[in-house]
Amino acid sequence: MYLSRFLSIHALWVTVSSVMQPYPLVWGHYDVCKTQIYTEEGKVWDYMACQPESTDMTKYLKVKLDPPDITCGDPPETFCAMGNPYMCNNECDASTPELAHPPELMFDFEGRHPSTFWQSATWKEYPKPLQVNITLSWSKTIELTDNIVITFESGRPDQMILEKSLDYGRTWQPYQYYATDCLDAFHMDPKSVKDLSQRTVLEIICTEEYSTGYMTNSKIIHFEIKDRFAFFAGPWLRNMASLYGQLDTTKKLRDFFTVTDLRIRLLRPAVGEIFVDELHLARYFYAISDIKVHGRCKCNLHATVCVYDNSKLTCECEHNTTGPDCGKCKKNYQGRPWSPGSYLPIPKGTANTCIPSISSIGNPPKFNRIWPNISSLEVSNPKQVAPKLALSTVSSVQVANHKRANVCDNELLHCQNGGTCHNNVRCLCPAAYTGILCEKLRCEEAGSCGSDSGHGAPPPGSPALLLLTALLGTASPLLV
Repeated sequence: MYLSRFLSIHALWVTVSSVMQPYPLVWGHYDVCKTQIYTEEGKVWDYMACQPESTDMTKYLKVKLDPPDITCGDPPETFCAMGNPYMCNNECDASTPELAHPPELMFDFEGRHPSTFWQSATWKEYPKPLQVNITLSWSKTIELTDNIVITFESGRPDQMILEKSLDYGRTWQPYQYYATDCLDAFHMDPKSVKDLSQRTVLEIICTEEYSTGYMTNSKIIHFEIKDRFAFFAGPWLRNMASLYGQLDTTKKLRDFFTVTDLRIRLLRPAVGEIFVDELHLARYFYAISDIKVHGRCKCNLHATVCVYDNSKLTCECEHNTTGPDCGKCKKNYQGRPWSPGSYLPIPKGTANTCIPSISSIGNPPKFNRIWPNISSLEVSNPKQVAPKLALSTVSSVQVANHKRANVCDNELLHCQNGGTCHNNVRCLCPAAYTGILCEKLRCEEAGSCGSDSGHGAPPPGSPALLLLTALLGTASPLLV
């Protein structure tokens, strides 16, 4: 008996685990931008692709209604109850908090009962269309990670369009059409997300699935994000590596789930019948109790934190990047063109860290060029093989302002060639070396370095030699 009970409990646990396990892991990767590792050279940073956690983005949006005076209650008016469209003794009054239905009630916490909701004016001006645009703006690029869910307190609209913008509302494109009759409303054949495939996942469809009219138990409209993810990650989103790979290599797919703004266009309220009842126009209106938008700040895989300060979302950029979306390299870190991080290879990805500019490598820091020239390479003889380039990783800003920034720290800014860091201010160098990080041979300054001195060029294949070779290749047209 105990064995059978144990097996039953075990089977139930396996079933529950198999159902629950995929979802917490869906967007759980890439939550660290860098870790410290130990190498032969000591402790160094290991950089990796990273992104903020997914969260409820409605906490950070601004909402705008068009027309601005479309909310009910000014002047006060009565409307019909949803459950009984002929019981028209409910009141909306903007001057009375208990009877007001302002837009912010679309985003407040919904308890058990009663629901709080925004409500439009009724269709008292029929046959003029009752149309409302609800614009949700973040002033920041965000990436959607879960279904968009709109819960209506009225009947779901007969016609609606969900639109998106990628340029802060300057231009718009449709995300999905909703109608009780797609062919009549939008001249489109009705489809659902289940009719799509990997090849057609970006297709804009019209669905009749969420426009059933005046039904008390049918209040919700979805825009299915996870169902689209499932075309690549599988029905339970277990194969996230496949999805990440597609997002990484297919810009159109990545952009499809990226927005700066969303717009809900309510074009025709729930009528529930073929004809509008002109004797009871107070039964026709829009009411929305809740909108859910889950996503994350887009930081181009260069940040794990997105802060909300002064009503603005901003990425806290890593990898020597900067900007609201970490979309460019910091000053003095423009040694190669900026690039977003990459999800590949799984599971750490590639950080694509910005590297120090040529002008910020070495001493003196007076040159402000990204690409080298004769003066910044300090080539004293156009025919010499190796320029006198200091291979320090300290930026010119740090060197010039050593009282405010560490010159060395034994973690990232290592003293080279056996030097030791003294109070983070200077390197104590062995007798044969000099320079800010002990990177120069002392005999070079005296001009007495000989080929048999045991000092000179770095060993073949070393990072220093590779960097010098690249620099010489860039400067070679100037050395002829």
